[in-house]
Amino acid sequence: MQQMTRRDLHRSTTNKMLTGVCGGLGEFLGVDATIIRLVVLVLAIPFSLVIGLLYLMLALILPTE
Repeated sequence: MQQMTRRDLHRSTTNKMLTGVCGGLGEFLGVDATIIRLVVLVLAIPFSLVIGLLYLMLALILPTE
């Protein structure tokens, strides 16, 4: 029987460019943070205000690891 490990969503202190939001999302989802950063960049082109506000809210709300 495999034991489930608990993953918490947090800002990364080791894998960060600005605030660690994309690094924390990458760790939480189990994907490379570079992929998350590219998706955010691509989505920021047509939805810049929404993505910018979402990123800012996550940077303020998410705790650091």
